[in-house]
Amino acid sequence: MYKPLPESLTIQQSGINGLGLFARESLKQGTNLGMSHLKIKETLFRTPLGGFINHSDNPNTEKASLLMKNDSFDYKKWNLVTLRDIKKGEELTVNYTFYKI
Repeated sequence: MYKPLPESLTIQQSGINGLGLFARESLKQGTNLGMSHLKIKETLFRTPLGGFINHSDNPNTEKASLLMKNDSFDYKKWNLVTLRDIKKGEELTVNYTFYKI
């Protein structure tokens, strides 16, 4: 069954802006939380991870880029990975690179 977020995350009211992603449990540095964005040809898609994470100049996650290939075309995806240990209840943030803030 499809789950838009990993079990370790939830969406809550953010002190940064609107809604944000929060840890439901402690997360270790280097945890791969899953795909946040997907680019097929020139179209960029956001998953719930990419849609609800807020910006920070001092983020606790980053987007790891992966180039994918198939017979028809190449595409790119980004996974969200923790930069440090995250405490239960802490908001996850990323330094925006796709959008102007």
